[in-house]
Amino acid sequence: MDFLSELRSRLRSALTLMTDTPDAYVEMLKPSQEVKFGDFQANCAMSLAKLARRPPRDVAAELISKLDVADICDPPEIAGPGFINFRLKTERLADETARLTRDERLGVALVATPRQYIVDFSSPNVAKPMHVGHLRSTVIGNALCRVLRFLGHHVLSDNHVGDWGTQFGMIIYGYKHFRDDAAYRNNAVPELARLYRLVNQLTDYHTVVAELPPLRAQIAAKEAAVASARQAADFKPTDKDAARAAKRAEQELSEHIAGIESAQTKCDLVESNPGLKSLADAHPRIGELSRRETALLHAGNIENKRLWDEFVPKCMQALESMYQRFGIVFDMSLGESWYNPMLPGIVEELKQKEMARISDGATCVFVEGNPAPFIVQKADGAFTYATTDLATIRHRVETLHADACLYVVDSRQSEHFQLLFATAKNLGYSQTEFRHVSFGTVLGEDRRPIKTRSGDSIGLESLLDEAIQNARKIVDENSSHLSDADRSNVSVLVGMGAIIYVDLHHNRDSDYVFSWDKMLATSGDTATYNQYAYARVCGILRKGGIDVAELRRAGHAIQLATPAERALALQLNRFSNAVSDVAIDYRPNLLTQYLFETANCFASFFNDCPVLSAEPPELRASRLLLCDATARILKCGLDLLGIGVVQQM
Repeated sequence: MDFLSELRSRLRSALTLMTDTPDAYVEMLKPSQEVKFGDFQANCAMSLAKLARRPPRDVAAELISKLDVADICDPPEIAGPGFINFRLKTERLADETARLTRDERLGVALVATPRQYIVDFSSPNVAKPMHVGHLRSTVIGNALCRVLRFLGHHVLSDNHVGDWGTQFGMIIYGYKHFRDDAAYRNNAVPELARLYRLVNQLTDYHTVVAELPPLRAQIAAKEAAVASARQAADFKPTDKDAARAAKRAEQELSEHIAGIESAQTKCDLVESNPGLKSLADAHPRIGELSRRETALLHAGNIENKRLWDEFVPKCMQALESMYQRFGIVFDMSLGESWYNPMLPGIVEELKQKEMARISDGATCVFVEGNPAPFIVQKADGAFTYATTDLATIRHRVETLHADACLYVVDSRQSEHFQLLFATAKNLGYSQTEFRHVSFGTVLGEDRRPIKTRSGDSIGLESLLDEAIQNARKIVDENSSHLSDADRSNVSVLVGMGAIIYVDLHHNRDSDYVFSWDKMLATSGDTATYNQYAYARVCGILRKGGIDVAELRRAGHAIQLATPAERALALQLNRFSNAVSDVAIDYRPNLLTQYLFETANCFASFFNDCPVLSAEPPELRASRLLLCDATARILKCGLDLLGIGVVQQM
């Protein structure tokens, strides 16, 4: 039973007799942090007391007098300055836990009003291998789809792949001028990726060669600005504005020098390689000509369209093999190209509704409060990501009837989505929830975005392979009782689970430092620890020769005679609340936190309470049911995160 939701509902009823805004105080009822404060604790009396100018304990006493919780709790107690502590009746907790052990859904109710969700996640550019930067979108989006479906919502997952952008102009140019026919025949996707990187590198080279002289020429002016700002700050040492101005000038100079150094590094990489330098000299207009190839493709050029038709299926097949490793099957993979025919109509509608105007030759939407324009058509007639995203919204709302559209995209795109959602609402889509489910960056130990030693982003396939290899070493050391095939299977589940869990257990807004040691640890907040807890329970049931189906059908009562049994029962009943909390603000880390706490709670129970040797038989059956429910919740919770389990490790 979701005791927290039930108690909040009853608290709301009592609060309506004391305030016109009960919802502002209901959320102040939360699980207690310590057993001595009961099972749940509310601090709303203190807030109410400030408004009423009354002693908080008096307000708490009045609130308790209006509460109807006698069938669930022992009499609530007032503690400290006005906290209200709730302790569930042990017999009620036991009864609800018994129901949970027989419930296929483990106490998680289906939502009363299902919504139609479109979850847009992963969304890599095709013809480029997925790298570690795609990890967070992929695993967060998959977890949200699983949780929302489990709660009873209708969910469509969409992999909005980049299959029509400027990278294809680069790939087509590279294919026409630099391809290795043997490599392409052997494995097309790595060769296309090599061509993209090569053209991109040569384009960057010519760009920075042109930029470096004026950048260097600006150094003297910026150094003079720093000297002037420092002089002003020294002249008025107590002037905080002057000190801040000096600091800003120093920062601008530092960033300018860093930009020059970065540009010089790009130049050096080409100029120190005779082969690359020769190609750069032979293709001085490579950036312009690559953009022309993109324009030809978009205009329907027969040859470029033929190459695009040849490249895309090969690239999508490579992406699908990656998603299979995560157990992900998308309901849709409607790429940018699918929306291309709709783009002129989007721009025309924006013009007709006087939402768009021409600025410096481009067609732009200006959103109040944001100085940056939302460009929907460039001066050369090309459409943009903004136009495609507006067409996507139209399709999702008008054809797919979305109640909510979630975009699981990194936080650097926040401004784009602010402008997109504001424009969409002004177009008439104000009844749909649009949400940018943003996330931070995966960092290396140097606290910079994680890269290979060569400076490239780490390939996602390589990351997964290494996780599985590392897991295999641990499995071989600790699981010699398993067959080679079983150890191989466990290694895959442990390695993949570790990668997924280490990402999801962080608050999605935060950057995090990637660590192999922490990821594969068998203790602490890791997938391996939770998977081991599940296998441990399975071992108990296996050793006892327990028929779990018969155990659940028998109708045994739950006995909560010890603190460890009671604590575990209370934790199991919180599963419903943990799952529901994920959907409130789309945060899978709330579920990982619950699973870790559950595994810890079971460990305490296992240490304090004999199971197979328990007497009398009724106590043994009760403890077996608690074990079985723990295993089922761990398995279900990990599955909602996209992580598998095994019965032996």
